[in-house]
Amino acid sequence: MMKLRSGRLPAKAPAPHRAPLPNHAEEPVLDLVVPVFNEEKDLGPNVRRLHTHLRDTFPYPFRITIADNASTDGTPDIAARLAGELPEVVSLRLPEKGRGRALQAAWSGSRAPVLAYLDVDLSTGLAALLPLVAPLISGHSDLAIGTRLAPGARVVRGAKREVISRCYNVLLRCTLAVGFSDAQCGFKAVRREAAERLLPLVRDGEWFFDTELLVLAERAGLRIHEVPVDWVDDPDSSVDIVATALADLRGIVRMRRAPARHRPRTGPVAS
Repeated sequence: MMKLRSGRLPAKAPAPHRAPLPNHAEEPVLDLVVPVFNEEKDLGPNVRRLHTHLRDTFPYPFRITIADNASTDGTPDIAARLAGELPEVVSLRLPEKGRGRALQAAWSGSRAPVLAYLDVDLSTGLAALLPLVAPLISGHSDLAIGTRLAPGARVVRGAKREVISRCYNVLLRCTLAVGFSDAQCGFKAVRREAAERLLPLVRDGEWFFDTELLVLAERAGLRIHEVPVDWVDDPDSSVDIVATALADLRGIVRMRRAPARHRPRTGPVAS
């Protein structure tokens, strides 16, 4: 992992050549992380569904990493059984809660050239998975995100969550001048060399992790590709909306206060 001092990104250099990945590879090209906390109900059937989809449609070797962050129910046992049953599935047990911590650990320990994650509830349609990672495999972009707020997306969710999501992304544009449309969709991918540059700088270990990663990427001039997705809200989600919103606001304030001299100039971003 690249060593950085003082929490600063290296001075911005001309955009590197992003070579496409080889067509034939023996090791996993994609490491798809599924972060989980107390998901014993959905973990088994949804990981099997995800595995079947990748086996049948994904043209490269892949790995699914179940990153369990301190579950207290039967999730760890189910993850271990899945890893024993399915050859492309591995499980990772973490002692502390936090989706960001789970992704930091799983991505930092992976040697796959493309790193991604999606939520275990599979709210995002799996048909968008190959369009998400294809620009990273080809070398077109450094990061890719699913978006529920761009033309072409089809979303089914309650009015409350819709308003909160739109307000949050408007707030990001107004306060941090971001160019991406949807920071919170649990469906993202990054090339490993970009992850090695960004992950040491991400301070949040929970829900703001996604936003912070994307803001740092934009400030570094990395290319972010957006994929409109089909998305259906999980009515059983255990996310505390109020607590998450307050934590996000604290994260926004922290990033807005970052000294300007510590910010690399924003470069062109693909969309």
